[in-house]
Amino acid sequence: MREPISRDTRLALDLALTIRHDGSGGVADDLTYPAGLTAWVRAHPEILPDAGRFTADTAQLAAVRDLRAAVRALFARAVRPGEPSPADAARLLPGPEAVRRLNEAAARTPTVPALDWPEDAGPEVLRHPVRGGDDLTSALAHAVIAFLTSPDRDRLRACHAPRCVRYFLKDHPRQEWCTPSCGNRARVARHHQRHRTTA
Repeated sequence: MREPISRDTRLALDLALTIRHDGSGGVADDLTYPAGLTAWVRAHPEILPDAGRFTADTAQLAAVRDLRAAVRALFARAVRPGEPSPADAARLLPGPEAVRRLNEAAARTPTVPALDWPEDAGPEVLRHPVRGGDDLTSALAHAVIAFLTSPDRDRLRACHAPRCVRYFLKDHPRQEWCTPSCGNRARVARHHQRHRTTA
């Protein structure tokens, strides 16, 4: 029952998922250094016209990290009444502050709508920069806004398997975790908890 994911939805999720479980019980941040942002942008060539030649500096890194904090706060709001990701629960931005940061980032590069209608697909609205700008943070903010105002937002969930800090789109009515391995960890943890309780 997997539904197709739009470009904007994928970018918004991928930005949020630069905070992840590190495999050792902690949380890793893929955007700790400019080199991490450089690698992430190059892995997402749809963000910028020259993404393959993009090299991040500290100001761009700070702007994208600031945007990501807003995005994760808004994701936490979107999954209500469910709990946010454990990585965010103790340090969420207030909702109005997250919205302000997102809107300010989106306003850095004004865009105009343009119709794209390939022969083999349905019509789609693309946004082109007014001044030919390619501000990374603005492009990401536009994608996040498109995702948060789309029907995909209703499928957004936080994974609550042990040690997981990811958000994901629910593909099946009974899906509780982002991946099968998270489901296995959650079942094992419940099993151990039941046996500790009865012992």
